[in-house]
Amino acid sequence: MRILLVEDNRTLADGLSAILRGTGHAVDVVSDGASADAAISAETFDLVILDLTLPEMDGLEVLRAMRARQNRAAVLILTARGAAEDKVKGLDLGADDYMSKPFDISEFEARVRMLLRRQAGLRTSALSFGRVEFDLNSRTFSAGGVPLDIPARELGLLEILFLRAGKVVSKEAIMQSLAAFDDDLSANAIEQYVSRLRKRLAPHELTVRTARGIGYYLDKAAPA
Repeated sequence: MRILLVEDNRTLADGLSAILRGTGHAVDVVSDGASADAAISAETFDLVILDLTLPEMDGLEVLRAMRARQNRAAVLILTARGAAEDKVKGLDLGADDYMSKPFDISEFEARVRMLLRRQAGLRTSALSFGRVEFDLNSRTFSAGGVPLDIPARELGLLEILFLRAGKVVSKEAIMQSLAAFDDDLSANAIEQYVSRLRKRLAPHELTVRTARGIGYYLDKAAPA
């Protein structure tokens, strides 16, 4: 999933982005409201983690502008402004959840997982397709109870395709989901990841098929 972290405390931003990237998410970080507004206008995110007290543009104004453009990305407000009035304003403007600083990291991670499940339209944290199972909480794949060892990029690709199993996902959507602002991710790189992923899935009777000129989709394969 692709996440935008809007936080002007550099130490906190570095720590949270490291945690999120460590679980395989593509994370973009901006430190002021104007940059957040520009990023949300130009890019597609699954989740926006939003501080309220920001330089140049207040977080609530960022949220207001975002929802006015009919942007439906999930929003987790993460702020030191814990007054009930601020919480009510944030939720009324369309935030999906609200955490006050300081906060527990494990709770933060759980809320992120919950919001991303909801964003994907899922009610459960365990999915299966063919012989392969996916645990959304741990972001791990397994077959027959045995974990699959998949590198981070290919893991991210498989997650995107698994959540939409049987449906075509465009190359552009895949690139947006996998790439952060500072990543150099090309269409050729996506093709390489697809090729490697096919080899890893072959023993488990799944494959990634190409919809020519459009993108890719996950499908069941005949036993070898």
